Formats: sequence, structure tokens, C-alpha cells
Amino acid sequence: MLEAQKAPRGEMTVVLSSSAGGTMIHEAIGHGLEADIVQKKASKYCGKIGKEIASPLITVIDDPTLPNKRGSYRFDDEGNPSQKTVLVENGVLKSYLYDYLTAKRDRINPTGNGRRESYHYRPLPRMSNTYIAPGESDPEGIIKSTKKGLFVKKMGGGQVDSVNGDFVFEVEEGYLIEDGKITKPVRGATLIGNGPKVLREINMVGNDLGFEIGTCGKEGQGVPISDGQPTLRIPRMIVGGTKR
Repeated sequence: MLEAQKAPRGEMTVVLSSSAGGTMIHEAIGHGLEADIVQKKASKYCGKIGKEIASPLITVIDDPTLPNKRGSYRFDDEGNPSQKTVLVENGVLKSYLYDYLTAKRDRINPTGNGRRESYHYRPLPRMSNTYIAPGESDPEGIIKSTKKGLFVKKMGGGQVDSVNGDFVFEVEEGYLIEDGKITKPVRGATLIGNGPKVLREINMVGNDLGFEIGTCGKEGQGVPISDGQPTLRIPRMIVGGTKR
């Protein structure tokens, strides 16, 4: 990236590689589906069970039963068995993530997502291995069908407002897409947008799947997680850059 040119700025097509991991999904939608945030009415997804919140191509899953993932466990920190939870199915919101207390408030069963850093803390509804399910498009075909845009190979850090879903993320490794081909590397790019809007606008989902590991912080405590996604194409997104 030392030889990379300055990133262009403005609205353009963005292709997120599966190697970028699911950082944006984790921040832009994941926290908004944790039941304690929903019950405080601090989530964009409050009261939207059964409603369409994303593109029909999008299915979001939280699954601590996946083998050998950083966010996997057999029982949560309240003793509930882990389980696969479909949060969004074909664009429709199906469930939130519950610990025992939030599940009791909504009079349903916990989803096995009561987690805490250690016995010093109380359990909270937390993500585990959260990912967008693979689609049907070939990743190379997604690139070839994009005349001009930005290819994001690796994401950096960012910030998100869990109430309205607005986010800003750094692009750690990115390239231009020109006439359906990945070309010049660029530096200094940022992705600026709104999580709910981006989820609705995704128009191609790859048949691949990549994960990224991390530690998720919430109320002063961190827990191990992994985030995943296939290759995704967003037809219109604001890219912040330094090239005029």
C-alpha cells in the first residue's frame, strides 16, 4: 500500500470481499439486534419482528455451535445451551438475541446468548459467531459485472451509532474496480453510510464465506467473537477519500 494512490471520494459502487470479514455487519446490525438494546428502544430494529429490514438476498445468522470458531461455546454464561439463531431470513427480521433476563421480559425462551467476560460481570445479550449466509453469485462474476467502483479486501476500524445505524469505517486494503477488473491499490478510503439502508441496497451476494475474529466490547466487558460474510455488492455508497 506504500505505492497506492489516494482514494477517490464520492458515491460509487462498493464490493466488499469475503476476506474483509463481517465487521460492518457486526457493528451496523448486530448490536441493534441484542435484546437489551431493543428493550431500551435504542435500536433501529425495535418492534420490527416479521417486517422486511434488508434485501431479500440477505440472511443473518448467529451461531455459537460452529466448530472451532472464536465465538463458539456449548453453553452460555447462564448455563443455557448454545443454539443457531436466524436473525434475518430473506430480508425479514425473525429474532433478537436474548439472555435469561431479556427473554423473561418478552416471555420467550433465551437464545443462549447470555455472555460475560468473567464472574466479575453480569451476563448480557451478546453476539457469538455472526454472519451473512452465502448467496448464489460467483465472486469473480460480481467483480466482472461492476464497471467502476471500489473493491474492499480488508476493513479497518470504525464507529457506528446503534440507535440510527449510521457508520464510518476505514478501508485498510482497497483497490479500484475498472471495467470489471481489480486494478490500482488506493489508500485513505473510508466507507460512510447507514446500516439499515446498506442492507436494503445490497444487490449481489457471493457463494463464498469468510470470517474475521475479534473481541467485542459492551458495557466495559469484552467477549470473543467472530464475524463473517460472503462477497457483497452495494450499488451506491459514499466513499470518503483524499483525491479530488
